Amino acid sequence: MRVSGAWIDHADTQRVCKTLTDAGFQALFVGGCVRNALFGIAVTDIDLTTDATPEQVSELAGKSNLTVIPTGLIHGTVTVVSGDIVHEVTTFRRDVDTDGRRAVVEFSSSILEDAQRRDFTMNALYATPSGDVIDPLKGLDDLQQRKVRFINDPVERIREDYLRILRFFRFHALYGDESRGINRDGLAAIADNLDGLGLLSKERVGSEIKKLMMAKNPAPATAAMRAVGVLQRVLPAADDRFLSRLVHLEETIALPADAMR
Repeated sequence: MRVSGAWIDHADTQRVCKTLTDAGFQALFVGGCVRNALFGIAVTDIDLTTDATPEQVSELAGKSNLTVIPTGLIHGTVTVVSGDIVHEVTTFRRDVDTDGRRAVVEFSSSILEDAQRRDFTMNALYATPSGDVIDPLKGLDDLQQRKVRFINDPVERIREDYLRILRFFRFHALYGDESRGINRDGLAAIADNLDGLGLLSKERVGSEIKKLMMAKNPAPATAAMRAVGVLQRVLPAADDRFLSRLVHLEETIALPADAMR
């Protein structure tokens, strides 16, 4: 399986990849850009992952006359601007501690460790600079079936970051197959961890809810949120049953790129 498109073939993006690979490091596209390309959705954000440390990425990019912005060094992320294209380059990581909102990470040289710390299987897909897909957790099968599924133990994934509860419903609204229904293991894990939603800031919750409402038809996902008790926790006065009356309005509104991240 391969991904393709102007986004991956662009000379400025390939220049970033070559900067890393010529020095003996890996350069892999990951997450939303790979997922969206496989779905045939426009790619607007380019994320790369590598076994090079942030310091090595910064040094190599600087030598190649690329703009380097140390946006998240503690989490392993460096922003590399090539031409007018922004690339978020993050070192392979593994979690060593989490509190439900943020994680303490250690850098890794293992793509498997990096994949296992992500949220959903369809987000743990990688691609080489030439577009060949790497699927360490068999997320491609889930993507092709439009199945939103937590990686490994859903309870562990949720307790690492409780925002994943809301992301689960947003991803189902955007990418899920309604005819298959929503993943039961995910729902059961969410039902047992509702208290964790209280740890999230209003800003994070509000942003996620807005992205969910950008889906063409958010009503089935929000109905599931009500059924499992999520909606009452984050929007106590909301009634999802009124959403179906508004869905037809979404058909004339282009989906903002921010919703697809």
